[in-house]
Order: sequence, then structure tokens, then C-alpha cells
Amino acid sequence: MRKSVVVVGMGEMGSVFARGFLRAGHPVFPVVRNMDMASVADEIAEPELVLIAVAEADLHPVLQQVPAAWSDRLVLLQNELLPNDWLQYDLEPTVISVWFEKKKGMDSKVIIPSPVYGKHASGVAQALASIDIATHILQSDEALLFELVLKNVYILTTNIAGLQTGGNVGELWADHRDVANDVAKEVIELQQVLTGQQFDVDALIDGMVKAFNGDLNHQCMGRSAPGRLARALDLAERNGLNLETLKKISAASLA
Repeated sequence: MRKSVVVVGMGEMGSVFARGFLRAGHPVFPVVRNMDMASVADEIAEPELVLIAVAEADLHPVLQQVPAAWSDRLVLLQNELLPNDWLQYDLEPTVISVWFEKKKGMDSKVIIPSPVYGKHASGVAQALASIDIATHILQSDEALLFELVLKNVYILTTNIAGLQTGGNVGELWADHRDVANDVAKEVIELQQVLTGQQFDVDALIDGMVKAFNGDLNHQCMGRSAPGRLARALDLAERNGLNLETLKKISAASLA
């Protein structure tokens, strides 16, 4: 029998991965809210991997409590993820940039293949392949960083621009391209400051448009859009950036 997989957080996304690992032959042990990870680690000290599938806002409290026995087995999947999110805890997780969505009562919908990187990348890819979710395995830290920034550009641009335009990503690019470009460039500026790296702006925007084309009907603005905008502006202020387009959208959304 294959080794167990621990899934911390059994929401919509965690449930997708759990099904994939089960199909791939791994027993799955869920860790749900109010369960003590240390107690679980006493029972399952050497799982194949530990998938952290909690929401973005819960990631850091969870990482602060990860048992030492699990520290080299982690897999992260959150949006708005950047290397400092795990480096500050001296962790080297496997990371997947998730490009499929899962909503309650609906099956998973793939937008584009999800890139995955790290020592457990092959296991993650095999599990998702067993439930027909496409991935591709990255070969370097630099490739992972680009993919994480690309996902952030897509998520933040669609959510923030959507506060002004509404609609779906196809309409955003067809009818409000100037807004999308202005927001995307400011998001990229923020990502460069947060990572200390320079990126090919055109390549990131081309990648964003490729994702748009993967699901033109994907709605721009989710429930988390106001929070994403507020968080981006807070990070910009703390890093001395003046993101005029984001400020205007924020002011208009609060009017």
C-alpha cells in the first residue's frame, strides 16, 4: 500500500486533491478545523506528503504550527503566494499554481495546465492526472517564481479591474483592454517590489491573456475582490509605491 497523504483543509480545493490522491492509491487523512496537527503528526509521522489546502488568510497561522516531522513534506497551493511566504519559516515546499476552479456542486474546471515544482511534484501531478486535471512539472526556482507571479497578475487584475468593469474575462479583454492593461502593469510593479526581481511585462500579460482564452466566461470579480484590492494597496503603501489606477478603482468602489 502507498504511504498516506495528509490534507490540511478539506474545502472545495482540498477535496479535489484528496480525490486525486485516493484514485492514485494513497490513503488520505484529513485535518479539519480545530484538529491539532501535532497530535495527528504523532500518529502519522512519515506521510508521503502534507497538502496545505487552507484559504490564503489561514496559511501563515498554519505554517507557524507545522510539526517538525512534516516540514520537508509540505505542498502549497494558495493564490497570492510568493517565496517569502515559506522562506520566512525555513521551509522548502512543493508548490502548485492552481489553474482549475472548483465550486460547490460543480466538478473541477481546468483553465490551463497547472505548473508544479518541488520534490513531490511528480506525486501531485500523478494524483491530478488520475482525475483528468492537467499539470506540467517545472524545472527551476526561477520558473516557479514566474508562474506564481503570473497567477497573481491574473487573479489581481481580473478581480480589481472587475470592480470597475464587472463581467467576465473575455469581456474585460475585448471591451476594457486599457483598464486591464493599466491594472496588470501596476500589479506587476507591485510583484517586482515584493520579490526583488524584474519580470518581462509583455510575457506576463501574454500569459494572462492565454489564461483568459482558457475560459472566456470566467467571471472577473469574486467575493474576495475588495479584500484583494485593499491588500494590494496596503502592500504598495508599505513599499513606497503609488499605484494610481488601483487607488482610483478603490475610491470609486467606496463611493
